[in-house]
Amino acid sequence: MEQQEQHAPLCVRTLTRGAERGAPDFPALLRGFALPLDAQTLGDAARQLVADCPSLPQPGSGRTLARWQFLSGLAGHDLSLAKIYEAHADALAIHAELDTPRAAAAGCAQPEIWGVWAARPPRSELCFASRHGDQVSLSGVKPWCSGAAFVTHALVTCVDGDGHDWLAALAIDQPGVTVTARGWEAVGMAATQSVEVDVLDARATLIGQSGAYLRRRGFWHGGAGIAACWYGAAAALAVRLRQAAQRRDDPHLEAHLGAADTALCAARALLRETAHTLDASPLADAMPLALRVRAATESAVEVTLRACARSLGAGPLCRDRWFARMAADLPVFVRQSHAEHDLAALAKQIAAAAEDWSL
Repeated sequence: MEQQEQHAPLCVRTLTRGAERGAPDFPALLRGFALPLDAQTLGDAARQLVADCPSLPQPGSGRTLARWQFLSGLAGHDLSLAKIYEAHADALAIHAELDTPRAAAAGCAQPEIWGVWAARPPRSELCFASRHGDQVSLSGVKPWCSGAAFVTHALVTCVDGDGHDWLAALAIDQPGVTVTARGWEAVGMAATQSVEVDVLDARATLIGQSGAYLRRRGFWHGGAGIAACWYGAAAALAVRLRQAAQRRDDPHLEAHLGAADTALCAARALLRETAHTLDASPLADAMPLALRVRAATESAVEVTLRACARSLGAGPLCRDRWFARMAADLPVFVRQSHAEHDLAALAKQIAAAAEDWSL
């Protein structure tokens, strides 16, 4: 068995060890990179990680928890890299669910890195310029394009002339695709450079049928998986809180650590329960599960960030580069939650289903 593991790909070994020992071997996966990553090193780290770990277990396939444990652990090391890699893994899951295998890139020395660029603010969307079967020409502006400087491909939402929604696979390195410097001024998650991309008559391939991106069951599987990234970053910050409590006897610090522990353990329990539920019923509507686990994890993030700031003070925020970056990145990343809008949507689901809260 040990000989078989030695010859397995690094990602397989790290996931196997994660299941046995509680954590994937991230120092091996991130060898040679100083954390936190910046805009110059993020692309190189993403290419190395995708080469070593090209895919994760599919959500709802029986190993959802292993998938989420990997994403959570990665987020605890570097949140920008987790953002890029989670999108890549999500893109592969979408391809698999919609039964649209990716064409191998001939002669490409670097691994494909996929983004999922599905943000659709008002008056900003890619539109069909022409169509021939599943081949389309797209024009327009796509905002919030994480990793645009180095991803090789992206799944992008777009609309046809009648306003119908579609998903398309877009190669970034082609005439007509221009990565701009517009649209990203945040200090948090700055390394991702989630800028606007201008598209003019660029070639793309339609993925699935019209509306398939939002209708598919896996949409909410992926939405729930984002919470694992939020959780991993919050848990990593809480480790610093615990280390401080081990060094000094301070009842206020201890109270904040207790609050963070309570919130994180509750979120962790719900993440694990949700993963098992998705695996047991992969075809069921996962919207309420995803909204609930996202809300619980967001709450744990808020408690942990507050606990760290109030108990540790300005020191690590000003002098600890990794801590300062994580504390800046996490509030930006967690805003993928739609806050009260999502809570209201969850309430409608619960009211209609008459959820049983019995213990």
